[in-house]
Amino acid sequence: MKTKLLYLFATSFFILSSCSSDDDSSSVDPEPTLPETGEVKPLDLSKYDSGTDVMLQAFYWDVEPKGDWWNILSEKVTDWADAGIDRLWLPVATKGQSGGYSMGYDPSDYFDFGEFEQHGTVETRFGSREELENLISKAHDNNLEVIADIVINHNSGGGEEYNPYRDKNTYTLFDETHGNASGMFNRNYENFYPNSTSDYDDGSLFYPEQNLDHNQEYVQNWLWKQDNSVAKYYKNTMGFDGWRFDYVLGYEPWVVKDWIDEVGGFSVVELWDGSASVLEKYIEETGSSAFDFSTFYKLEEALDRFEDLNYLNEEMLWQTYPDKAVTFTANHDTEKDSNEDNYIMSDHKLTAYAYILTHPGYPTIFYSDIENDKFTEQLKQLISIHNSIAIGDTEILYVDTDEYIMTRKGTSENPGLILYINTSDNIKRRNVTSNWKDTVLYDYTSNSTYTPVTTEDGEVLLEAPANGYAIWSITTTETVIE
Repeated sequence: MKTKLLYLFATSFFILSSCSSDDDSSSVDPEPTLPETGEVKPLDLSKYDSGTDVMLQAFYWDVEPKGDWWNILSEKVTDWADAGIDRLWLPVATKGQSGGYSMGYDPSDYFDFGEFEQHGTVETRFGSREELENLISKAHDNNLEVIADIVINHNSGGGEEYNPYRDKNTYTLFDETHGNASGMFNRNYENFYPNSTSDYDDGSLFYPEQNLDHNQEYVQNWLWKQDNSVAKYYKNTMGFDGWRFDYVLGYEPWVVKDWIDEVGGFSVVELWDGSASVLEKYIEETGSSAFDFSTFYKLEEALDRFEDLNYLNEEMLWQTYPDKAVTFTANHDTEKDSNEDNYIMSDHKLTAYAYILTHPGYPTIFYSDIENDKFTEQLKQLISIHNSIAIGDTEILYVDTDEYIMTRKGTSENPGLILYINTSDNIKRRNVTSNWKDTVLYDYTSNSTYTPVTTEDGEVLLEAPANGYAIWSITTTETVIE
């Protein structure tokens, strides 16, 4: 027997399906088709688990106010944990040459977490060592891992010395009175390229005279091998749980592999390359996860540069290495970059997040986005959707210039979802085939009030708002049997 609700849906289907063309799909805001039983009853998403959570990049470029960042983050940890975040990626935590102004990417003393007077300050830009330790402790109390930003390509802020391998003075002397007040991992020109054992040149854009020679046993011991190495001190003394490797183009992949093999922990590399195959090769060589720049650039091309959603049907890292692809829509570099092709416009941010939070991969949320009042509540809802029903095989059901419809097919115990992106100026509806039979659907983003019903064959007419998206799944709504 068919339900009365399904009969109403079937009788309206022929009329509505004519509205799916680009010409006239949204000239009039369609009236919702409500079940005769009344109120739609969405699923309790807290009862579902997709098996993955979300990482948060807990900083932006030149964070303010100086000296208080660790305390600011500590106040937000519980809220983020409640929202479904499971890892915090912190900024570089040790003293840089710029002292209280440094974002850490000019590393000087790997063991000064804000306790030594050097480079004009005791605290780092982010605060004191005690404040950092309090933040890490609070994160752990809330079951969040803490990821350290590791910069091991180049050093900065050392003392001047004559360098016979360059036949000039270089700033390569790091000791207790020259940029390394901790006295741990002292360095001189012999520990940088070129030296007595190597004339290797990595072609680095950053501080070419102060690039560490990772082939030296001394450097390896201090970075990751010995008990008081940077890696083991970060992990065993400070309590960091994993690693974000900065600018891995500056050193060879075996360095990352050896580090991970020695100390373990989650790891992700910054290999700034939009080619999925390049990222795949690096993952295979190191075993590390990688930021999915291939997906980032496809989203930028689809939503901004070319305004064509067909770019979302091209090769991306999450398709081949879903467990190693760390997807994102913004980071500290893309947001400060003046190159318009290196960031996703604010008007399209939530759509980009809807994409990465429904597709395979490990999504990263950018601090400035989750703390943006215009985005906060919707991002929290997208995280909830991701952590609950973004599961199962992925299939693109439809794609053209301004429409993209994708399904996660779920499991025997989890319904999955359908994402519908629409970048046109009109509401769009399109008929697709779902895995759900005779079922009332609901948009879990609340961007659409339309309540479609699937047929006994799984066919359904879905809707997406103009310049927006909807994420559909089943409800617990009961239909009336005739």
